[in-house]
Amino acid sequence: MMRLAGKVALITGGTSGIGRATAVLFAREGAAVAITGRNDERGREAVAEIGRAGGRALFVRADVRLAEDCRRVVDETVAAFGRLDILFNNAGVFIHNDAVDCSEEEWDLQVDVSLKGTFLMCKYALPVMIAQGGGSIINNSSGWGLVGGDRAVAYCAAKGGVVVMTKAMAVDHGRQGIRVNCICPGDTETPMEHEDADRRGMSWDDYVAGASDRPLGRMGRPEEISMAALFLASDESSFITGAVLPVDGGGVAG
Repeated sequence: MMRLAGKVALITGGTSGIGRATAVLFAREGAAVAITGRNDERGREAVAEIGRAGGRALFVRADVRLAEDCRRVVDETVAAFGRLDILFNNAGVFIHNDAVDCSEEEWDLQVDVSLKGTFLMCKYALPVMIAQGGGSIINNSSGWGLVGGDRAVAYCAAKGGVVVMTKAMAVDHGRQGIRVNCICPGDTETPMEHEDADRRGMSWDDYVAGASDRPLGRMGRPEEISMAALFLASDESSFITGAVLPVDGGGVAG
């Protein structure tokens, strides 16, 4: 039995990495999927991949930092598929810098995409879910939203904000049948991690070796993170809201 049969999901940052893996998985589990991103080519490729998996998909080019784009994404999703049951706020940006070296522009970019973007998408998705009588929102934070990380001041601030905002929204909207939860991935083999390795001047092998001290001794795969999102999107987690789930190979365990 497909776990998301008849559901409609909206995934930000759905054209690559964790977002794309989640979009494909949700489609395989029966959901119609709308994805956002800022790269038209990657958007078309993701929609084609979902189609090959037998799913229905829509790509909407959008920047989650912009309120009007977020409103339009929700409107176009509902226009295409008739409803909105699941929102996965996955879009994020990571630039490696401490407080001294982080520019104001780098701070604004990371906070606006991860934190403000999550807020704006929820702002416009929530009324649709409230009118329907329920829904599931999954926010993508990070292990570094729970503990500090080296030279990642803006990223940690943004992702830490996502964690507490998730709890606040769970409190506000539980009586309306809306569950709001958060996943906190650790290092995962995504294009964002490859870009970080390049910025640090590290080979990919050396970069991956940095995860060897975690309890599971490796980086995660996007498909592994997507399984956690699927659980929180599905009725299998029907009594879970306000939860913060590390999916990090034990990275924040101690």
